[in-house]
Amino acid sequence: MPVSAPDVIARESWFDVDTGQLDRRIFSDQQIYQEELKKIFARAWNFMCHESQIPDPGSFFLNRIGEDHVIVVRDRKNQVQVLLNSCAHRGNTVCRAEQGKTRSFFCSYHGWNYDLDGKLLAIPGEKDFYRNDVDKEALGLTKAAQVSSYKGFVFATLDAAAPPLEEYLGWVGRLGIDSIAARGEIEVVDGIQKNRVRCNWKLAVDNLFDWYHPKVTHGSAIRTGVMSEADMYPMNQMVMLGEYGHAIGGPGVSEEKQAQLEEKFHGKNQSDSADRRDYHNAWKTSHKAREILGPVGVRSRGHPNIFPNLWITLGGTQACLRIPCGPLETELWWFTFAEKSMSPAARRDLIQAATHFFGPAGLLEQDDGENWSHSTRASIGTVTGNRPVQLTMGQGHDEVKLDPSGQSSIETVVNEHAQRWTYRSWQEWMKADSWEALIENHSPAPSGVI
Repeated sequence: MPVSAPDVIARESWFDVDTGQLDRRIFSDQQIYQEELKKIFARAWNFMCHESQIPDPGSFFLNRIGEDHVIVVRDRKNQVQVLLNSCAHRGNTVCRAEQGKTRSFFCSYHGWNYDLDGKLLAIPGEKDFYRNDVDKEALGLTKAAQVSSYKGFVFATLDAAAPPLEEYLGWVGRLGIDSIAARGEIEVVDGIQKNRVRCNWKLAVDNLFDWYHPKVTHGSAIRTGVMSEADMYPMNQMVMLGEYGHAIGGPGVSEEKQAQLEEKFHGKNQSDSADRRDYHNAWKTSHKAREILGPVGVRSRGHPNIFPNLWITLGGTQACLRIPCGPLETELWWFTFAEKSMSPAARRDLIQAATHFFGPAGLLEQDDGENWSHSTRASIGTVTGNRPVQLTMGQGHDEVKLDPSGQSSIETVVNEHAQRWTYRSWQEWMKADSWEALIENHSPAPSGVI
């Protein structure tokens, strides 16, 4: 583990917004990582699960907020609770199964037992060992400061001062979730794909906006015919930037092309489309989708990221959490979403595609993971770690266009606008000592030339 230079935390700037240069040490420095856990993950609204994963009282799902392990559970009153998975006695976990249904949570160390809302129910030896001298009301499981849901997506924050979820998401964050929810009644396919990559979590985040790499990194997918060259190097790019670091980047279509697609797919059941490209086009062509996503959002075919670490894929069929496991390792969690109305054949094809493209067996992410790992490794070197990352593509050459609807976009060629926005926002989170300071000092969504 690299040793932090004395000035790393105190530095005025890790990312130079004027030059697009980024200090590589943010990908490996332990002090910076510890600050991220406190100033980003402990304050942000973090995605926990989809409500379809916890349908009944007692249904639970284990997740993480930074390095804090949490239980997302529906209590006896049908309310969603987010509880830290740590016994008040000695800190042991009280739930080991990743998902399931239970009547209570039991500590396997000394037998302390907790209700679904986190209340301490019973302590072995309460009368004989503790002499009835224990305040069980004060020794329940620690709860998240706030829990909220947007269109079935459950989020939690450990900071009571955080703004309401929908305000935090803004229109760009909401659009990211809407890109899944607009498909209709959906559910998470059982079995979250999980794997670890030896890379910093931020590299796994900024890559989702990167349409410069696919033709090179994923050349094998092109050569084998799994993906076309047009898929891997789309020139028609659309970028949308929101407050607090939310962004969407990737391909987009013109109003004219969108109108053509709406005419082509009018009345068709996109859920049962056998063609993957047709599926991605079709589900955004209904009148309902335009109403939900807006006149600009409906034309986006890019990847949303809800800051800090929730990636939503093309077509809104999958979402991925990039969970930090120290500065040099990241755990990737892939959620696959299927419409409940899907035919068995269409559902099978969707799951097969999800497994084949991303996750531990994914053709594409195996390529990506190698690059992220080597890029992280370079940040440790005495010399290589001091050479800045260059994020200058398109800087000062494009313009944010505001639509009368209030949505805005940058429509251009391949670029690094979303990456720069991510690191600019990351830096603002890291410099702010409180939500009050972050609200006051964060950058508003940009306008004009960018």
